[in-house]
Amino acid sequence: MESGSRGDAFHASQAGEIDAFGRGDRAVYSLRFFDPYVVAGYLSPLISIAQLPTLNAALNSLSAVLLFSGYLFIRARNRAAHERCMLGAFACSILFLASYLVYHFEVGSVGFKGQGWIRPIYFTILVSHTILAAAVVPLALITLTRALRERFAAHRRIARWTLPIWLYVSVSGVAIYLMLYGL
Repeated sequence: MESGSRGDAFHASQAGEIDAFGRGDRAVYSLRFFDPYVVAGYLSPLISIAQLPTLNAALNSLSAVLLFSGYLFIRARNRAAHERCMLGAFACSILFLASYLVYHFEVGSVGFKGQGWIRPIYFTILVSHTILAAAVVPLALITLTRALRERFAAHRRIARWTLPIWLYVSVSGVAIYLMLYGL
């Protein structure tokens, strides 16, 4: 494909090329941020794929600590500290999600090796964790948006649901890690 010609958005990689939507290099480069192979390539000098589950557990742990601290701060009417903790928990959760997706894109599913009485406990936690993890994404986004728009009454109403679900997802994520990797 010649430089400057119109073409497929996924093949516009040479300097100065325009994709099918009339966008240049910047748009194509920004799309690469969402490619798990590109993300894994950026992470590889820092951390191996095998270390991502441990990173994920650490991010979940930090998220849980920040969520609980944020709750304590708002109960003490320290709004600035509450805001910092909640934004930190949100950032940890975003980093967790990116790391989780890269890991499972590369490795796939990891089977649980436990036997006996622990097996039904593991799967009960896993199923509830998975369902609530899917629910917490829109809940956290709505809760955060309402706070940032200073719609505090609406924020409080949904935060009463978001906080316990988000805390459960964070803590159960660490429990799943411990059961899955036997640490």
